[in-house]
Amino acid sequence: PLEEALVTDIVQAAQLHVDETSWPESGALLWLWALVTTHTVLFLIGPRSRAMLENALQDGFFGLLISDGYGVYRAWENRLRCWPHLMRKLRGLAESSDARVSGVGQEMEGIMKTLMAAIYAARLDLPAEGLPARYANEIERLRHLCEAHRMDDHSVLRRVVREFLYDWDVILRPVAEPHLPLSNNAAEQALRHWVISRTISHGTRSEEGSRAFAFLASLIETCRRRGASAWQYLGTVIAAARKALQLPTIPT
Repeated sequence: PLEEALVTDIVQAAQLHVDETSWPESGALLWLWALVTTHTVLFLIGPRSRAMLENALQDGFFGLLISDGYGVYRAWENRLRCWPHLMRKLRGLAESSDARVSGVGQEMEGIMKTLMAAIYAARLDLPAEGLPARYANEIERLRHLCEAHRMDDHSVLRRVVREFLYDWDVILRPVAEPHLPLSNNAAEQALRHWVISRTISHGTRSEEGSRAFAFLASLIETCRRRGASAWQYLGTVIAAARKALQLPTIPT
């Protein structure tokens, strides 16, 4: 029942941040998924597949999904890309020892920084003509750079510009809708503590252990987001379970 409550909260959310990181289970490579809303966190351990996410969302999530560039997420049309994630890739290009690649990276990074600053400013004072019109030249130049290098001999540059082209409308959506979030930090931050746990414990040893770990982590992070003590709540859950009583609901 508690797992179902978490899933219900996730599916009904207006915005959902999603991220994943590798997770070993008895020598097998699985993935720890983090599904994060304002007040709820759901962790899952399983394969890095579209089916895994679809099963978690029960084909019923119609809100806004915020993610990195992993291809699985492209199944959701209503989504956003994490700009800091893209900026890190552009910074890598800008720092390339290849002067040509570095030049492209620096120019793309500069345009993205200009657009990012404009988005933040528009949240306070939206220009009458809108950002897409005001920054049409910059957007056109960014597109030109991507198109010009989509068949580039440099594999990293080629991969980055193709990523922009594949997700062009998704990436630039906040320019037209500056109130939308630019980062996926909520999901990345939710994973950090458990990444440390993975390093210490070397993952889990069984499917049952993985499910128990993910469920416990979900309750802890959800309570933290709701300003409740996870340990006090878990104490009441254990006490109720020992007496075969109905489990208390998750703090709201």
